[in-house]
Amino acid sequence: MRKHYLYPTDLTDAQWKIIEPLLPKAKKRGRRPADRRRILNGLLYFVRAGCAWRLLPREYGPWETVYGCFRTWRRQGWWGLIHEVLRRFVRHEAGKRSQPTAAILDSQTVRSADHPGERGYDAGKKTKGRKRHILVDTLGLLLWVCVTPANVSEKAGARTFLSQASQWFGWLRCIWADQGYVGGAFAAWVAAHRKTGTLRLEIVSRLQNQRGFKVLAKRWIVERTFGWFMKHRRLVRDYETKTENAEAMIHVTMIGLMLRRLG
Repeated sequence: MRKHYLYPTDLTDAQWKIIEPLLPKAKKRGRRPADRRRILNGLLYFVRAGCAWRLLPREYGPWETVYGCFRTWRRQGWWGLIHEVLRRFVRHEAGKRSQPTAAILDSQTVRSADHPGERGYDAGKKTKGRKRHILVDTLGLLLWVCVTPANVSEKAGARTFLSQASQWFGWLRCIWADQGYVGGAFAAWVAAHRKTGTLRLEIVSRLQNQRGFKVLAKRWIVERTFGWFMKHRRLVRDYETKTENAEAMIHVTMIGLMLRRLG
């Protein structure tokens, strides 16, 4: 049975029971805190429907309250923390260790709307906007995300976060990537993050004489994750002024996806 059910994106009672203990504690002083379940429902609706903040349905309360909660929790790092815990839950349900030993690296270029903020031109994709550099596990779950202007190359974007990611995921031993990351210097830089040389970069090349779309081993996993993004209209384009907000939107999207798996 669902309570407060308004839209298909709303949390079920089972999903709310999972995420409620992970939320920051409400302040005991001051005015009465807003209904956090309703706020989360509003955010999950927002990323899926892709509407403007001011067009958020009134059933979720004032849009300023929903946006204010999103921004505050982003500044405090709560979206990343909640995402980290839920990913461990999903991996446990799938019979995996909490820490992955293999990951897939890739990037996705998306157009930006006419808003201020860092943007660039990706000559290869002929697109002006931003680039999402992501690292996912073998289930397609997000391990790390970094949003940059679209003119930042794949290797340069990976260098901005792989050092920190390799420290956070100490069990990581293999990273698969496409030909955009080919090169002995970059592979050596990746391997240098482990003193024993146990971390390696493996390039998954296109099939010989390949024409059109072909499913490539390991690569299809990260492409499926990008497909999950594209089902959420807020992520079809980049509407965020700050890259930090763009990264937080991806975390909120993945939180909703993982809750549907768990609940």
